[in-house]
Amino acid sequence: MEYTRQEIMAVAAARELRDNEMAFIGTGLPMIAAYLATFTHAPGLTLIFESGIIGAQPRGLAIGVGDFKLLSHCQKATSLYYALSLLQAGRVDVGFLGAAEVDQYGNINSTAIGDYRRPTVRLPGSGGANDIASLAKRVIIIVGHQRRKFPARLHYLTTPGFLDGGDSRRRAGLVGGGPSRVITDLAVLGFELASKRMQLASVHPGVTVEEVKADTGFDLLVPSTIPQTVPPTPDQIRLLREKIDPKGEYLAPAQPAARKTK
Repeated sequence: MEYTRQEIMAVAAARELRDNEMAFIGTGLPMIAAYLATFTHAPGLTLIFESGIIGAQPRGLAIGVGDFKLLSHCQKATSLYYALSLLQAGRVDVGFLGAAEVDQYGNINSTAIGDYRRPTVRLPGSGGANDIASLAKRVIIIVGHQRRKFPARLHYLTTPGFLDGGDSRRRAGLVGGGPSRVITDLAVLGFELASKRMQLASVHPGVTVEEVKADTGFDLLVPSTIPQTVPPTPDQIRLLREKIDPKGEYLAPAQPAARKTK
């Protein structure tokens, strides 16, 4: 069965979620990954949205974190302040973040490209991302793998990863665990334990290490042995296409297939 790069991203992200965790998610691929995890290996996953919707059930894709679809059979309909208080209380196990730019230490820019006062592109800003990155036990970043999105230096640091590497995050007083994974359309990336520099964890089927390095604007750490990302199973693909996103609202069914799964 053929699958797209978006689909392998969703599956790779879903695999990072564990049963009975509390997950702070948003729309798009994070929502799809969370729904897939709920339907497969993590039925006890509690989905939290910034709007204050707690324990949302996978009953249709939402176009925003305040979509009424998320209220259907949710555990609680609270407020933004309550949702963020769960982060502050240390109860959120994992949070999803996107990025316009991410550097070698997992720091994120979602504010501006170019000079801050006269930017080439003005971006939406942090929203709740800084809270999630600072306080969640771990963070999963989902981003397309393009060299401009993985620069040697951010145009603006919106959201902290491991700051300057090493123990700089701890010294800054950030209590959350920081980024654990970066999921892209080429690879899965992690962080070296001591230096906190980004390193290659696996490459997707059909992608080479050289391709990943060429599309990364900094010196990516590459271990001596790099596994291949486990491809989606036929059951996972069917869930994505028939149950989670049957209209192709996020997974773009017209996109050319990347690979085949057995």
